[in-house]
Amino acid sequence: MGKMGMARSWTVFSRPRKTLYLVLSLILVYGLVVSWRNAWSLALVLRKTDSVTDGRVIGVVLRLSGVEIKQLGEEGFDENQLPFDDVNITQRKGDDEIRREFDTEYEETGKQPGAGKLYAGTLSHLAVPANAKKNKIAVKLTKWKTAPSFSTERPFKMDPYPNYNSWSWRRSGKARYVPCKGPLGWSVADVSAFVGLPNGFPLPSIGSYDVFAIDQHLCYERDTRLGIYALADGTRDEIDWGDVQMDCVDRNQARFDLVGPPNDLVTTVYGEIPAVDTGVSTESHKLRRRTPTVDALDQETNNENGQRRSLAEAVHEQRTAILLRSYTGKKYTENDRYIIRALVSELSLRSGGEYQVFLLVHVKDEGVNLWDNQTYETYLHESVPKEFLGMTLLWNDDFVQETYPKLEKGYEASVHNAQWLSVQKFMQEFREFAFVWNWEMDARITGHAYDMLEKLGQFAKRQPRRGLWERNERYYIPGYHGDYDTDFRLSVEAMSKKSAVWGPPSDTPFINPIGPRPPTTALHDDKFKWGVGEDADLITLSPLFDPKGSGWVLGDQVWSYDDVNHTSESLPRRGAIVTQCRLSRRLLDIMHVENLRGNHVGSEMAPGTVALLHGLKAVYAPMPIFMDRPWAPERLARWFNNGPRGGSSGGPDSAMGWGREGRFRGSTWYYRADPPQRLYSNWVGYEDNGVGGLEWEMAHGRPCLPAMFLHPVKDVVPTSPGYGSESRLPY
Repeated sequence: MGKMGMARSWTVFSRPRKTLYLVLSLILVYGLVVSWRNAWSLALVLRKTDSVTDGRVIGVVLRLSGVEIKQLGEEGFDENQLPFDDVNITQRKGDDEIRREFDTEYEETGKQPGAGKLYAGTLSHLAVPANAKKNKIAVKLTKWKTAPSFSTERPFKMDPYPNYNSWSWRRSGKARYVPCKGPLGWSVADVSAFVGLPNGFPLPSIGSYDVFAIDQHLCYERDTRLGIYALADGTRDEIDWGDVQMDCVDRNQARFDLVGPPNDLVTTVYGEIPAVDTGVSTESHKLRRRTPTVDALDQETNNENGQRRSLAEAVHEQRTAILLRSYTGKKYTENDRYIIRALVSELSLRSGGEYQVFLLVHVKDEGVNLWDNQTYETYLHESVPKEFLGMTLLWNDDFVQETYPKLEKGYEASVHNAQWLSVQKFMQEFREFAFVWNWEMDARITGHAYDMLEKLGQFAKRQPRRGLWERNERYYIPGYHGDYDTDFRLSVEAMSKKSAVWGPPSDTPFINPIGPRPPTTALHDDKFKWGVGEDADLITLSPLFDPKGSGWVLGDQVWSYDDVNHTSESLPRRGAIVTQCRLSRRLLDIMHVENLRGNHVGSEMAPGTVALLHGLKAVYAPMPIFMDRPWAPERLARWFNNGPRGGSSGGPDSAMGWGREGRFRGSTWYYRADPPQRLYSNWVGYEDNGVGGLEWEMAHGRPCLPAMFLHPVKDVVPTSPGYGSESRLPY
């Protein structure tokens, strides 16, 4: 009976109904699996509740891959709470007390084992860690046949360039790469490096090599790094680095669009701007430029099938301008000359014109008529060494202020508060460049210039837009945050999801954003896909922090950017200190338009703020920053990421605030810091703080450093015995 009843019950179901139940069952199972997977992923990020004391009771926290967030209630995280501060804001310590607390901790950390290991590392004690990670993007290395006189180790020649004219190169549709000659008519020599690091050399305290796939176990020594750029005194004045670069571009003109698109944003974003507001635009008021000689040579090339085709069909590669920001009255040291030659050789000549290097020189004398040919030539020859005349562009305040008549002359439009005006003017005239690197003359890189800049660009291009502005506003501390693409990304989103940026700000009706619209209404509906493969409009080497309430002295420099319902002070904005960064043509074009309208913010805020307002892609590239003492990761987070939204670099305890910038004194990158000058002086062979110099090197060996960005490095000249550099803050 039971069996028959069961059989009859099955017959009740028709075939369509069976299918329906099967589908519903599968959906149910899938939902359970997804829920379980999400719960498991969250468990990997949200560790068990813990109690911590930060020298004082700060309450119960949640640990997110090492990030400590206070648990303030079931409603979730209070994004305005400072993660290392008291819950009760009335109990917050004053700046003087916090400064004394940092100073005490700074001195104590300087007594720990490992303090000072940043200095005095030499070729005599190179070591490669057993757990060294293999580079994700290989750099071709060729070992020297013999060791140099100053080392028992043999260095390696580096080749970080693409495999030019290979099968894959041709298949991509690119035109033929033509090798360029150096200034003496010879092939451009390659930089060399040693494998290994000085024994005991510290890891980066902030930032990472791994995220860029830069080989952190290559060590650079001064002669094998810069010696190939030596020129005799009598020879160097016969060279014109501008001509050498233009010849290189001429050879490779088929690879590039040497005209570029016009800036249509001037007329399309806000309508036609009145002529009275567009400033001077006559030919006589333009930068003095040299143009490539476009000829009919080799106007055809082979495709992958060996067939001839017109070069008009070739895929154009993007070009980047390097603008070295100099000024009249600067004395160019021998090291300055070497550095400029290195940048031209590694970025421009060796790449076949993919980059082009310029000296953008600010004429400081007031009232100089640069539109007069004789005056221009006089200042040009007095301002730069002869070998760099052909790559130099002069400008002054009048030169750019006449382009932007709605900006107040003097303070608002001065070089200090509006250093981008000259860069914007450059871009309006040099349309062939897709990007511009704003390059500080007191910055130095020890690694291979092409390798480092290309990998910064590739990193930025890989970044998804989801959570990007929130990642941008934090110093990335690997020992605290975990893996950049997993732990860091997930924990940052968990801490700042209520205030996450998704597209341009909604409450700025006086802005017509030019960036793309988000693909989804809700941020979480995007699977970290939007923005991947998109070139960044802005790449900074410091966090893009929110200046509001940070105590940073320039954080309120906002002019206009308002309407009847919005004040200038309420403008959403971002800043990055040290203005060495890469900007896209699109970003510079809209910055130009906003300045024509009279909208303006201070120099350190201009690129980040305009990118934010217009929904453009901005990326803080967390390049390695070293400290001169062994800070624990959680203490670095305390002093550099103690802002709102679960630990940003802004807020009332921001390290960028007045009186708090002393936290950077032991770092390798800020506008005031001790290690950059000391490290670089030692590296080039000069004594500084008891390290370096001929006698010291004879006893200890040649200094050797990994690929690093250093700032500030002022006037690199021989020092006297007992010399010690120091970078002082103005308080």
